[in-house]
Amino acid sequence: MSVNALQVPVDRKPEETAKAVEILKTRFNERCQTSAAIREQHGHTTTWLPNQMPDAVVFAHTTEEVSEAVKVCADLGVPIIAFGAGSSLEGHVNAPGGGVCIDLSQMNEILSVNPEDLDCVVQAGVTRNQINEYIRDTGLFFPIDPGADASLGGMAATRASGTNAVRYGTMKDVVLGLTVVMADGSIVKTGGRAKKSSAGYDLTRLMIGSEGTLGIITELTIRLFGLPEAISAATAAFPDVESACNAVILTIQSGLPIARIEMMDELQVSAVNAYSKLSLKEAPTLIVEFHGSENGVKEQVELFGEIAGEFGAEDFQWAVRPEERTKLWEARHNAYWAGRGLRPGWDGLSTDVCVPISMLAECVVDTQKDIAENGLVAPIVGHVGDGNFHVLALCDSSDAAQREATEAFVSRLNKRAIAMGGTCTGEHGVGQGKMRYMRLEHGNGVDVMAAIKRSLDPQNIMNPGKVVAIEG
Repeated sequence: MSVNALQVPVDRKPEETAKAVEILKTRFNERCQTSAAIREQHGHTTTWLPNQMPDAVVFAHTTEEVSEAVKVCADLGVPIIAFGAGSSLEGHVNAPGGGVCIDLSQMNEILSVNPEDLDCVVQAGVTRNQINEYIRDTGLFFPIDPGADASLGGMAATRASGTNAVRYGTMKDVVLGLTVVMADGSIVKTGGRAKKSSAGYDLTRLMIGSEGTLGIITELTIRLFGLPEAISAATAAFPDVESACNAVILTIQSGLPIARIEMMDELQVSAVNAYSKLSLKEAPTLIVEFHGSENGVKEQVELFGEIAGEFGAEDFQWAVRPEERTKLWEARHNAYWAGRGLRPGWDGLSTDVCVPISMLAECVVDTQKDIAENGLVAPIVGHVGDGNFHVLALCDSSDAAQREATEAFVSRLNKRAIAMGGTCTGEHGVGQGKMRYMRLEHGNGVDVMAAIKRSLDPQNIMNPGKVVAIEG
């Protein structure tokens, strides 16, 4: 099923690839795998984009090993695809031209923690849960939380964000520096541990969000934050999604320093209740969380209650104890799987858009109308404090008419967001699935991106067929 993906042709080089795999097998032994099961796993995508397997998978342990593998592929012009935790949603790890997948999941060492400077240095395979467990006793935490236990390298490559972004920002805001293996195998260090710099081009930000098309991120220097003294979370039900969105808009415009503010429409709440055994009122619902001092959190809670009340909020449920908050946020993070449970056996297309906060209510309402008018099953959930929301469009792929209607809906959703001054993806990234909307969103900026790609990767071997269309 195409899901509107722009399938860019990528040349296969069977002889060169076979030679590269032979060299890599000699160098990496059992850490270079060619079994069909492992290759299929590394062509995996959690949406319905077709699986496109690499020819081999190399499990790297160090930056130098990644460099060695890239040099072998570069010498022979063989495609290279970086792989972290495999949690991407837009076909980022597919191998349309075959080639070699470099799996960084075993590069999971925490190299240094500097509590006094609020930063640490990690290998790319370290996951967000791993780093937070490691630094728990320091009184610090890493706030970027996309839901899945993604690798930090992959999170940087896709410019991930998540539930905490409304207060702590996205990966572009918390990465200070990177170590990157370039397309020729050279090793480049960008940025450093200083909190700011005016020295030259911002290569760190160039690599963040490049999705492995310019280089492979192997190490990161990331910012850490102090654990708040007090945390309080709550859910509030609203009469309709417009009221819920308007409450979000006023909350943000009022400058209330909220840490998390998530929305689920009534269908998503129903799915979450069934999947996570909750008893939320089946109505459009906001999940909020406040961080700060005891008095600060109390004041934030009161102010939000007043704002929510203006828009008809009711059925407030507070989760103050850690175990209650954990259960609530686990349910939110499992929204994708809960949504899939609405139609077992159907495919699930998880897509996202982001709009200016003032346009949030209009965009979500119009999207709900579009879903209803076309008879689709598509729950909505979102990091609405950023104007970002997700739609899980469920579809029986054996029904051609239903498939066509679903794809048309996804296209309208992306175009709707862009027309409102937004973007076709707030955090999923481009991969293959969003490529066709890049020109509409960026215009001639796509040509600039393509020029950068050609300059840094003249052979087009770094994750080819993704983000921008480069033939070859």
